[in-house]
Order: sequence, then C-alpha cells, then structure tokens
Amino acid sequence: MMRYQELSSTAPKGAHCDLNALLATRYLARNLNLHARKPALALLAGQQSSARRGRGLDFDEVRKYYPGDDVRSIDWRVTARTGDAHTKLFKEERERPVLIAVDQRNSLFFGSQTCMKSVWAAEFAATVAWAALENGDRIGGLITGQTEHCELRPKASRSGVLHFLQNLLTLNQALPDQSSQSTGLDFTEQLLALRRISRPGTHIFIVSDFADYASSQHLPHLSYLARHNRITLCLVSDPLEAVAPPPGYYQLTDGESTAGLDTDSAKVREAYALIFENRLRALRDDCLKTAIPLIEAKTTDAVTEVLRPLFGARR
Repeated sequence: MMRYQELSSTAPKGAHCDLNALLATRYLARNLNLHARKPALALLAGQQSSARRGRGLDFDEVRKYYPGDDVRSIDWRVTARTGDAHTKLFKEERERPVLIAVDQRNSLFFGSQTCMKSVWAAEFAATVAWAALENGDRIGGLITGQTEHCELRPKASRSGVLHFLQNLLTLNQALPDQSSQSTGLDFTEQLLALRRISRPGTHIFIVSDFADYASSQHLPHLSYLARHNRITLCLVSDPLEAVAPPPGYYQLTDGESTAGLDTDSAKVREAYALIFENRLRALRDDCLKTAIPLIEAKTTDAVTEVLRPLFGARR
C-alpha cells in the first residue's frame, strides 16, 4: 500500500481501475465526514437548519402525554385504546443511507494526462463509500456502464463496500465497450432509478462527466431528488476538454473511427472551448436553482484534495 501522504496528494493513474488502488482509498476516507456541512457548502445548499432532510428520527417508545409535548407526536391509536393521551418518543437516527451513482460509460473513457475520467470517477466513488462506512452509514450504489448497470441496496457492512467496489471494477474494466448498440442507462434513466431506489434522507452522490446533461430534461428530476434528499454532484473533466490543444492538426479516435482536429484557427479553438463552457454553465445554474453543491474536478486532481474542502473534518 502507498503511504498516506503520497496517496492523498496524488491524482489517480491509468486507463483502468486497479483493485488495490480502490482498497487504498480507505486510508483517505478516515479523515472525511460526509455529514459535515462546511460554510461554503451551507451557503450553496441554501438556508437549511439541519444537514439531513426529513425527520431524521427513528421511533423509540410510547409514553403518557404531558403538557408541553408536541401534539403532532400524539399516538392516536394508543390514546383511543387506553383512554389516556399518549405521545411517541423518537431517537436520533445514527445510520443514514448513502447512495453513490457513478458513471462508467464510454464518454468517460478519455484522458490526456494522468488517468481516464472513468478511473478518477471510480476512485472518487470508492473514497466516498469508505467514508460512509467510517461514518457508520449504509452504502448503496448505482453503477452505470455502456451496456449494463448495477443497483446495490444500501448495506452497513465492509462486505457491502467490497461488493460495490467489485461491481465498479467490473464495469470499469469493460471500457471501452465497442458493441454496436448502447443499452445502458442514459442520464435521464439514471435519475429515474435514483428516484425509485432512494428513500427520504438519503445522501446521494452523483459523479459523472455529465456529457449528455440537458437542463430542460434533467432539472425536474434533480429538483425532485433535492426536495427529499441531500445531493452532491461531482463533475469530472479532463484538462483537454476545457481548452483546445495548441495550434496544429490532431488525429482523434474512439477505438472504432478516426477524425481530425485542426486547431490552427482561433475560431475553431474558441468554438472548442465553448462546448465545455456551455455544459458547465448549464450545470452550475441548475445547481444554484436547486441548492445542490457541485464539485468541479479534473483528472489531474487528487481525490482527497477535492473532497477535503467540503467533508474534511471528522467528528
């Protein structure tokens, strides 16, 4: 295993995931608290009095009603049966579900420097999974590949995290998927799946390059999820997506076909940069509308450096 200092300051590497690297992210997770709400996050997430959505409480017991008790907690069935007013008592919910939706489709199989976007997304997801386990939460996931996907119900166990990592590794190593038809979930279907499998109070992480994000199509789903859950989005990009390469002619391939890119023209370079800028602006605007925190990460970033500003303080 790599030393903590080296691991925490190093960006992921390679074209495909390595199981040892996914396991090693557990050392980074020990210094993260997914329940923390730092000032910057609180401002972005709106005026919420609590870091959790919904009651955040579990039923504990019933006792007789005393003046001053919350009338909304009266147990009317017990009251009717006994003839005396009774109220429900609740205890704070300690174990919270965390759902990690990680994109492993072909658009993420791209990288110009340290690693593919798919590898960075996988190590980010692994770090969050280990952090959730350290926090005593239940970990579940939605892993989307090019031709298949995997839904994992939240479990509070080390074996649950390992099962998540194994499925993540399998779909990552299947990239690039060169089958003639894409039968995996598009982003709309991913959001619908999250609406179906999440329950109120869940902390949902969505890590993707959002290559097929469309505000008019996806904003309603994000708004619905944000009303009942806490959501954190992570946009992972490669530096080459934001800025065109230096003037010249470049051969590009997706593994099946080849195309050329001529960046000698300033207009071409501006148009190239505008594609990414427009996608980023749309996502930023929608996150502000829905009070959803957006993490903007590059493949050259160390995962821990991206997570620490928001979740860097352990309880």
